[in-house]
Amino acid sequence: MTGMADSLTPRGIADAYVDAMARQNPAVAASLGLYPEDERQPDISPAGFDADAAHARTALAELDALPAEALADPAEAACARLLRERLTAELAVHDAGDHFRSLNNIASPIHMVRAIFSMTPTETETDWQRQIGRMAATAASVRGYQETLAEGLRRDLVSGPRQVATVIEQLGAWFEDEDNWYRGFAAECPEAQRPALDAAAEPAAAAIAEFRAFLRDTYTPAAAGRPDTAGRELYQRSVRYHTGADLDLDEAYAWAWTEFHRLEGEIRAEADKVKPGATPQEAIEYLETEGHAIEGVEEIRVWLQGIMDEAIEALDGTHFDISGKIRNVESRIAPAGSAAAPYYTEPSLDFTRPGRTWLPTLGRESFTTWQLVSTWYHEGVPGHHLQLASWVAAADQLSTYQVTLGGVSANLEGWALYAERLMDELGYFKDPGRRLGFLDEQMLRTIRVIIDIGMHLGLTIPADSPFEPGETWTPELANEFFAAFNGCPKEMRESEIIRYLGWPGQAIGYKLGERAWRAGREAARRAAEERGEEFDLKSWHMRALSQGSFGLDDLVSELAAL
Repeated sequence: MTGMADSLTPRGIADAYVDAMARQNPAVAASLGLYPEDERQPDISPAGFDADAAHARTALAELDALPAEALADPAEAACARLLRERLTAELAVHDAGDHFRSLNNIASPIHMVRAIFSMTPTETETDWQRQIGRMAATAASVRGYQETLAEGLRRDLVSGPRQVATVIEQLGAWFEDEDNWYRGFAAECPEAQRPALDAAAEPAAAAIAEFRAFLRDTYTPAAAGRPDTAGRELYQRSVRYHTGADLDLDEAYAWAWTEFHRLEGEIRAEADKVKPGATPQEAIEYLETEGHAIEGVEEIRVWLQGIMDEAIEALDGTHFDISGKIRNVESRIAPAGSAAAPYYTEPSLDFTRPGRTWLPTLGRESFTTWQLVSTWYHEGVPGHHLQLASWVAAADQLSTYQVTLGGVSANLEGWALYAERLMDELGYFKDPGRRLGFLDEQMLRTIRVIIDIGMHLGLTIPADSPFEPGETWTPELANEFFAAFNGCPKEMRESEIIRYLGWPGQAIGYKLGERAWRAGREAARRAAEERGEEFDLKSWHMRALSQGSFGLDDLVSELAAL
């Protein structure tokens, strides 16, 4: 990895940290495509979290010991600033003990235990032998996390009851339900190795069942009656971790309401184009029953692949340069037991595992498409895939850390939402149904800012709101607000609320990150005009995609200077 030969620079220290974490945590190694021979599962016991934190402290101490001249190079200084901010934010989360109560439906530590199987190869007999080893290591990893949550009970650091109930339900889809994750995974195993995989899966399934029983019989009574919300102190800490900024949360909440009112007007106008005279909800119901739909799980996977392939062909050479391995992105169906929202997984460092978009089917066989086009611009191209694959391709020019572990959620999600808005600007939502889908997705991300901040901080609904003005936010009110002003189906809406409650501060990064990306582009455009130059959007895009990660504290100024 870049910088490993010279650890006495910020980039050298950063990349040594990446390597240390990859050796410590096999889930990190798997996500990067490193050390494929490692058959371990992540250590998510209290000792494992402490070991992760120790690597962060070592890297920070090495950074502190650097002489001033080591920061003379602006590229080195940028890497140092990112590394310091990220590790400081991570240690604040660790030292507060937030891992002792981390349960949510999309990204809690227990989810890494299953995710590692989708991040590691399954092409050869050797690959499958390693998967058998990982399956054999699963029980110890699961029991390690049970130990972590049990320690949280002893420290009175307990997750909320909604998150607990959701994870209990999800774990049933790993091994127990009729259409479970393991059945689909094992179906791809070579026949000769299947008995060994099944034998390894027995203790894994037993450990999951044991963990579910612990959550049901021990943890659930302890969580009963506790708030699902975080409170200001935990929330502010989590916001710093997810955004790379100490945000003015009251300003963000007020700004989101301004966006809500703007979008509500646009949505009403677009709904009338979908079906003259229809309200937004009536237009959505029309699209759900009469709009374009794809029948069949494999058929929707292929259709979504086509959306990304078409975007690559249309945007390459006009607004981006999309070449080489960056062009390779796969559409996949999410495994059983996933949360309801689509998601993306980045390519390995050597691109042997491509970037992948994932659609949870939620048991459906028929899929309306009015929302999915905008979502796949977000998850695929020009969204997550184009940014993260471009980062991987630029790792040699930056550092491995800046394009992997140093990623800031609000930067990533902000770019992906900016990508949706860009496609609207470029005229890719001429069909009123698809444009209503785009606007509905924008409203979704705006609602996230409102209810995520509102629920966790216990804020009141403003007087000019069309929904329950003066009331204090609760999860129940958030669900009603969601239903009234967004087209998410019920199961996804409920999954979203659980996600916000269990992952505080992450969901606000989409819209606030998009605001930063748009502000940075506008500042760069103005600067070009002041120099008497024409602003070259394609050139700006390519420079922006090659700069690596920044938190929101730095993102606007960095984009403005491009």
